[in-house]
Parts: sequence; C-alpha cells; structure tokens
Amino acid sequence: MTPIPNLAPSALPVDAAEGVQHPLEPSGAEMRRLVEAALARIVSHVESLPSQPSLAVEGAVELARSLAEPLPEVGTPLPALLDLLFDRAIPASFNAAGPGYLAYIPGGGLFHAAVADLIADAVNRYTGVFAAAPALSQLEANVVAWLAEIVGYPREARGFLTSGGSLANWTALVTARRERLPENFLSGVLYASGETHHSVQKAALLAGFPPGNVRRLPTDERFRILPPALEEAIVADRRQGLTPFLVVGNAGTTNTGAVDPLAELAAIARRHGLWFHVDAAYGGFFLLTEEGRRVMRGIEQADSIVLDPHKGLFLPYGTGALLVQDGAALKRAHTVPADYMPPIQEDPDLVDFCEISPELSKPFRGLRVWLPVKLLGIAPFRAALEEKLALTRWATEALRAIPGIEILAEPQLSIVAFRLHPPAWKDLPAAERNRRNRELLDRINARKRVMLTGTLLGDCFALRICVVSFRTHQDRMEACLADIRAAVLEMTEMTGIDG
Repeated sequence: MTPIPNLAPSALPVDAAEGVQHPLEPSGAEMRRLVEAALARIVSHVESLPSQPSLAVEGAVELARSLAEPLPEVGTPLPALLDLLFDRAIPASFNAAGPGYLAYIPGGGLFHAAVADLIADAVNRYTGVFAAAPALSQLEANVVAWLAEIVGYPREARGFLTSGGSLANWTALVTARRERLPENFLSGVLYASGETHHSVQKAALLAGFPPGNVRRLPTDERFRILPPALEEAIVADRRQGLTPFLVVGNAGTTNTGAVDPLAELAAIARRHGLWFHVDAAYGGFFLLTEEGRRVMRGIEQADSIVLDPHKGLFLPYGTGALLVQDGAALKRAHTVPADYMPPIQEDPDLVDFCEISPELSKPFRGLRVWLPVKLLGIAPFRAALEEKLALTRWATEALRAIPGIEILAEPQLSIVAFRLHPPAWKDLPAAERNRRNRELLDRINARKRVMLTGTLLGDCFALRICVVSFRTHQDRMEACLADIRAAVLEMTEMTGIDG
C-alpha cells in the first residue's frame, strides 16, 4: 500500500520568493499524494463490501457523541483523519453500498460516478447559467434528454437534476400550481393514494397548501390507486367549490413497489383538466426493461415525472431528476430576472438551468450521470435491472415455499412484502402478530449478511425485500433466504407449534 502522506501544516507548499505558506493551494505533488492516500483506503473499502456486515450500528450513537468538537484552529495529519473515517465513522452505519442491503430503497455507489464527482468538484465549473460553461451545460442537458428518451417524452421536454425525489416532487407540484391555479391557490386540491411517498404531502405543505387539501385515496388489493375513487373525489370536491388541479400516480411505491394504473389516471386527469404527475423515483429506470415498460404503460402521458438515478442507475445519493413534458411550463414557473445576471440565451435548443429550476448556485451534477453512461453505455444498466427483477421473482417463490410465510404484496417490480403467519397464530391479536414479525425481522438482520426493513400494510406489519443494488446477485439472495428460514425456525420453535 502506498504510504499515507503526513500533510501536517509543516508540509504545506511554500512560496519560494516570499517564504509564505499557502495551505489552500497544494502543489501538484501534494494533490497526487492526497488523492493516492485516499484512493488506497477507498479501494480497500469497496473491495471488502461483500464481507462487511450489512449493518453495524451498535454503539454508533455513543461514537457520534464522542466526535462532537469545537472548530479546530490547526490542522490534523491526513493519516489520522483517514483512520477516523474508515476505521470508525464509516463502519458504524447501514452498509447501504453493500450487496446485502435489501432495505428501504437501496442507493447505488457506482465508482465511475465518484470519479466524475472528483473531476466536477476539482474543476469547479458553474453550470447554472449556460454562458458560464456552455459545453458542460450541454453535457448536463444531454443527460436530461437521455432521461426524457427513457420515459418516452418528446424532444420539447425539459428537466433538471436535483438532490433527490423530495425536491423533484416539490418542484413538480409548484410548477403544476403555477400552470393550473390562480394566484390565490388555496382552494386547490391534489390527489394521491395512501401509498404515495410522504414527500408529496410535505411538498404540498411547503408549497403553501393546507394539509386538508391533500386527498389520500384508497387502493386495491395490490396497493394501487382506485381510479373510480379518484373520479368520485374530483367530482365531489368541485361540488364543494374547490379546485382539483393535480393527480399523483406511483410508478413503484416505497412500501410494496406498487405501480398505479397510469394510463387510466392520465385519462381521468385529461378529462378533468388536471396536471398528471408520476413519482417514478424508485421504479422509473425499470423502463429500460421490457417488463418495466409493460408494467408502467401510460407513464409517457404524464405532465411531469420524478426519477432517482441514485436508485435505478446505481449512482451516489444526491442524484434525482424532474422531467416536464411541456418544457416551457418549467420556465414559466421559475424565471425571475435580475440585473446582475449574465445574459440568458434565447435559443430554444439550449438550456439555462437557473431558468427552469429552483437553484441558481448548483453543483455540476450532470457529470456523475454522463461519465458512467458514456463510459459503459446503457446496456449494462439494463442488464443489471433485469437481473434485479429476476432475483425478486426467485426470492418470492422461495419465500412461498417456507411454511407459515404469507406474501402480502406480490412483486410488481423488485420489492416483495411478506410476514410470518402460521395457522397457529390466526387467533392471536394483531398487535401480537406484529410484535412477532418485528422480532423475526430483528433475528434476520442480527445475522448481518442482509438488512431488511419493515412497514405497515393496513394493520399488518410486513417485512420487505427490495432488490436494487448493482452489487446484489444470486449468492446474496440465497444467503438472504437461508437467514429467513433460520429465523422462521427459531420463531416457531420458540413460540411452539400451537403459537
């Protein structure tokens, strides 16, 4: 391993003419040593991901408290800082980049994107205004155009990269508000299922709507919104003098991966003059697969779509996207002139991102998408997503073969939800069944080869398997099922055959 340089203050570059240290301006040699030292630890960490525990948060709160400190006046040598990060702080967490992370909606951690971030952060070019970096702005616009192509949008569509689905949902809601409601918008009502991500409700609050203006509609046995209930709610609200303006469809819910009947929702929204928004943060990139296109039929009719490349394209956390079919709507919602701004170009084929998004200052996010896709092509991403769909189907059938396991949500994409509910437990109170299933989850995760999470589906506590990580393959899924079988056996032995 390359020796880690001791970049203490005494080793800082010195201006030979004046004998003045410039600690913020390392020499070329110092930059190389800094990167090489960090890279040595990064490579070792990434190579060990399969053998790391899926979660290691015992004592993490105490560790966090111990790391609180005042503003340092002088620097600390790099070896000590790298030791702190890689030996103590990073391990004390969920191993979200590892193959056993089947919890929540896994993020990515594609190394190629980390290289792109290093380049983007080091050159530090500004892409909020086209004139400041025309070529780099165009690369980011290319990325947005690729995403629009994936969802089936026309060339006139526009969009931008965000920190994630929450900000993208908020911006879509504000854009819809500006397009469909008057300046006094407090009579506006929006519709979503009870399975819709909570960021939509938060977005409504942040956009100025009273909590009661968000209608949470019922779902069917597969957790998909019921179109007749939507239509009835719209008609009823209009009779009350309210102004329905937005319908939210799901293309892969967090709870169960449910995909709403998007074509039907699009037709209802069109008939009533409502904006149709689709939250495809988790599921959208499955459109790269034949199965995903079949399940999400009608998504191209949406007025706006949220995607998270940090999920389905396996990129680092902090990479979301909003696409709007009528690109001019984004500009109408976000353009605010200022005398100190550089000239904004008028060419409709070019994009000033500050004109179509909430951000003026923004990082060059586009490179972390552009570089991996250009370097690898889209084919490996498609193949990986197809693998995740197949692994989820395999896991579902394997779960079905375990005595006492009940599938609560069949996979529509790459999530399956289940619980342990043997016949002997049928007369137990719901609270006790839920307590036992929470204990089952703890026993599975205690083995630390995989991490699952739970949720409530109605009054039932369900365990979830979510397969999205590009590092998760058949061997890890077999380990997952082995741990589930072992935990189920422990639970049934502990409670007895009669519950």
